Parts: sequence; C-alpha cells; structure tokens
Amino acid sequence: MTLLRQNVTSLYEQIAATLQAEINAGQYEPSGKLPSEAELCTRFAVSRVTVRLALGKLTGQGVVERKQGKGTYASGKRIRHGLDTLTGFFDALVAQGITPEMRLVTKDRVPLPDHLKPLFGPAVTECLLLCRLHLVDGEPVALACSHLPVEVDKLSWQYAEQHSTYTLLADSLGQPVDHADLAIRAQPADKEQARLLGVRTNAALLVMARVSHLADGRVCDHTVFYIRPERYEFVVSSASGARLANREDR
Repeated sequence: MTLLRQNVTSLYEQIAATLQAEINAGQYEPSGKLPSEAELCTRFAVSRVTVRLALGKLTGQGVVERKQGKGTYASGKRIRHGLDTLTGFFDALVAQGITPEMRLVTKDRVPLPDHLKPLFGPAVTECLLLCRLHLVDGEPVALACSHLPVEVDKLSWQYAEQHSTYTLLADSLGQPVDHADLAIRAQPADKEQARLLGVRTNAALLVMARVSHLADGRVCDHTVFYIRPERYEFVVSSASGARLANREDR
C-alpha cells in the first residue's frame, strides 16, 4: 500500500487501518504474528515512532497483542489441533504452516512408573523418559513428557530434538503408530512447568494425555502435554464428530 502523505488521516492511522484489514483477511495466519517494527518501517517508509503509534492504536482497540521480546500478534489467534486425525503434536503444527521448534529437556532411561504398568504390560520394566518443550516464534506453547520403549534411546539427542514422537517410534520400532486414545483436562501449572512454559505457578494449563498403540494393540507411547491455553485450541470436524457419535451409539 502507498500511504497518502497529504491525506487528512495521519500516517499512523492509515498504517493501523491497513494492518487491521490484513488481519481481518487472515493474512497473518496461522500464528497471527505481524511483521517486526523494522519490517513495517521499511514497508511503509516511515519512522519507528509512526509504526509504534499505529501498533499502539491497534493494541488499544484490542486488535493486536504486543509481547515483550516476542513481537506483535493478532489477538485471539490460536494454534489448532484436530482430534479427528492421527497426528502428532509437532506434525500438527507443521501441517498448519507453522515452523515449530523443540528443545529437549530430558532423555533418560528410567523404571516404568507403577501407574503405567497396566498399559505397557508386565514384561516392560524400563522405559525412555523424553521431555521436550515445543515453541512457536520462540515462545513456549507446550511441554510434552513421554514414556517410550527403550529402543528409542538408540536415537541421538539431536535427532530426538528435531523429530516428532511418531517419527521416533517408527524409526526405532520399524512400524508406525496405528491408533491413539486421547483425554483432555485442565490443571494448574506446578513450579517447574511454569518455569519452562513462561507462566506463573498455578496458571491454568490444558493437559492432553495420549496413549498410542501399534497395530497389534501394544502400547508404544504414553505422553502428557501441558499446554498454554491462550495459544492453543482443540477442534474436531462435524463429519468426524458424527462418526464418533455413531460409534458410541453402537
């Protein structure tokens, strides 16, 4: 857009109106992140003061949110995760055109916790504990803690930090995940979760527990995701909802 320099409407108001129209048109989907102040200065050939006035106007109107050190985001824009497909958390982000980042927090062989023994069976006494922080635009959105077969431990730290859980399982076990059961609840963040996710202790988190199975029915994954709810939402299509309802009716 070319600004009208002689227009009675000030430059910052023209910029604010342009950005709002682009937000309404979905131009900054899926994450909702707007260009940086420097990029906007270059685009509109104006000073940083003018850009900040424009963003300040949009912030005051509730159109955008400005996050210290993170950038400016369209308000209410959330990452969506469909519950009707067998898709890992990391892969769901990639499928939306988002470039996520994972930081590996823990990769240790540990005794299988007592509460998971009924899932994995009596023959399994040890597992790999894998905890990873998921980030979008440098901001934490979820912490995932997985109990996996010890075969996954043969993969390197770097590989585990760059690939989804389902990819790690397929590479280690030689077969893909066949199906998964999900349960979603809410709970307050403990001190460590709050530190890693950048929220206050006891802040509300979405919690998704996932149990994944191989084709023969064996459990190969128990993962709990601790998710910041202001950046994330779960969705199911109407067609999938109808299929689920039909299964329940039977």
